[in-house]
Amino acid sequence: MDTIATCNFARNSKSNLLGSTGIPVAPISLGGAAFSDIYGEFDETRSVCFIRDCLFRGINYIDTSPWYGQGTSETIIGKALDGMHRPVFVIGSKVGRYEKDVRRMFDFSRERTLASVDQSLDRLKLSYLDIIQIHDVSFADIDMILNETLPALQAVVDAGKARYIGIADYDLDLMKAIVEESRVPIATVLSYAKSTLIDNRLQDYVSYFKSRGVGIINAAPTGMGLLTNAGPRDWHPASQEVKTLCQEAAMICQAKKVELANIANWFSLRQPNIDTTVCGLANLDHQVGAFRVYRRGLTHAEEMVMKDLQKRYFDRGIMNWDGVEVNAYRAAMAQFAEEPQNPE
Repeated sequence: MDTIATCNFARNSKSNLLGSTGIPVAPISLGGAAFSDIYGEFDETRSVCFIRDCLFRGINYIDTSPWYGQGTSETIIGKALDGMHRPVFVIGSKVGRYEKDVRRMFDFSRERTLASVDQSLDRLKLSYLDIIQIHDVSFADIDMILNETLPALQAVVDAGKARYIGIADYDLDLMKAIVEESRVPIATVLSYAKSTLIDNRLQDYVSYFKSRGVGIINAAPTGMGLLTNAGPRDWHPASQEVKTLCQEAAMICQAKKVELANIANWFSLRQPNIDTTVCGLANLDHQVGAFRVYRRGLTHAEEMVMKDLQKRYFDRGIMNWDGVEVNAYRAAMAQFAEEPQNPE
């Protein structure tokens, strides 16, 4: 397994309980986005081997979605899990976000939600999910989330197809509001790109979620590839100013033969009161690096670069892309609505 074999995790490594669910999860977990084309090319055979190796070494939570490769991630994970003893792993998938075509990207209706869960179970070759989450609630009508999507997921739980319900989004205030208003119990929240070197606002919310017994899943510690030596993909919503700053930091890392992703992951994994951090990175080598810093910490060279980068760049305050994706989506949908319809 080349570099995979160098990750010497203890099978009985420390676990955290995921909120009030009672589910034990390792502090570091596996993100399914890398097992799709979201971050570019990937190798299916190596992905399957990597997933199995992580499970063998005690990394038990896997997070995926139909959105990741339009089912590709779930299919590959299903191949990796085939024949595995079910209590060995904890798996969460999502509903709500599906297609690349912006007109069919989101569907939070009851009918689509119920069908999506069945499709995910089929791709994963499972009879139930541990967590079923609503993906990117910022893009939805919140009344629909509260009155249609969440009750549909409660029906899924009642049918034994999932154990717990969660929500996943970039907007922490919105997730807090949904937790407060929902008549359906919310067991987990998944926050992404909000526990990073450039934006650590998740820490402002952990006490609230903990007080409600809500499990906290942190994702995207590299800011969706922004904090890596290779830099983000073209689709990344950050401003050019933020991208340039991170690129300058990456150039310093390259000159010192250090990977910026390792430093970013180490920072995120050290944040308190987070149940698990999903390391779904641009490639498997980045994931291997994340698991290495989890077990062993930073090397001396990485520590020196970290101090330099914080002084030069990352202590300047919060850098984010709040509202960029949602505004772009709404503008695109408004434009489609204005286009003349083809006659039947």
